[in-house]
Amino acid sequence: MENKCAPDVESRKDIRSWGAILASYRQPDTARSIIEILITVVPFAACWALAAMAAINDWWWGLLLTIPAAGFLVRLFILQHDCGHGALFSRRNANDWTGRVIGILTLTPYDYWRRTHAAHHATAGDLDRRGIGDVKTLTVREYEALPWHGRASYRLYRHPAIMFGLGPAWLFICQYRLPFGLMRAGVQPWASTVATNIGIALPAAGLIGILGIGPFLMVQLPITLMAATAGVWLFYVQHQFEGTHWSEGESWNFQNAALHGSSHYELPLMLRWFTGNIGIHHVHHLASRIPFYRLPRVLVDHPELRDMSRITLLQSLSCVGLALWDEQAKRLVSFREAQAAA
Repeated sequence: MENKCAPDVESRKDIRSWGAILASYRQPDTARSIIEILITVVPFAACWALAAMAAINDWWWGLLLTIPAAGFLVRLFILQHDCGHGALFSRRNANDWTGRVIGILTLTPYDYWRRTHAAHHATAGDLDRRGIGDVKTLTVREYEALPWHGRASYRLYRHPAIMFGLGPAWLFICQYRLPFGLMRAGVQPWASTVATNIGIALPAAGLIGILGIGPFLMVQLPITLMAATAGVWLFYVQHQFEGTHWSEGESWNFQNAALHGSSHYELPLMLRWFTGNIGIHHVHHLASRIPFYRLPRVLVDHPELRDMSRITLLQSLSCVGLALWDEQAKRLVSFREAQAAA
């Protein structure tokens, strides 16, 4: 995988200056943001409605519309994500209320998610502060110190069928119904999840009343499951890739972790659109308040960032087997590699 990293770029621009360099890209364009919402929400609703009509009339081919609907739902999540970073609008209230409404469609309680995601941004790539808003990652030493049932549990968690199948379903359908991880963090996480649950239940009950529970589930379930799996895959490959960076203690540095611990996931043009350019993840971690539609401009203006931590769609498939951080080799390894090196 191409990971033309630190020395070349840092020789031309001090890594500590990237925050200042990218500050000029942070100002949202309100009209552009509204348009981005409309061109995502309207086709999502249209695909959903047409798929529901197909389900009612036994036009099974029409259920193929759940595929683009899932793509639009992923894009809605990216819009919600930008709201959480204060990147979609200049005013905080506009971001927050837009994010909360979108959260009803994505089944994600906005204020609860924003808090855990902020922790992820503040601690990404830090071995001393793992566990909130990230994919659970053990070091080889930690894994080997576990009892057999602990190792079996971690291997099960890391199995692709769990990580990208049952895991996403559990996360968006079940886990987000309660503020797991923030159960004792005050009123806000609870208020966020309860309000989102009510916001989900009311329109769902109305649609079930109109369509019947069978057609409703035939449309909503595949859309939710496909979008959830795509979302988890994106989050996974943005940090769990060959050549990623982890450090600990005083050696951890925010900018270094952003540049080398987050991938530039180069996707085909259509997938870039549906995923809201989130593949330009190293730049996003450097300056999270840059609106998603301005991220490609950063790569045009600063071409030295293009090849940093770059992986392609084909290359990303090999990331599935990476499961443990080898503290000696300073890289992610598979269970088989860890066993062979023991």
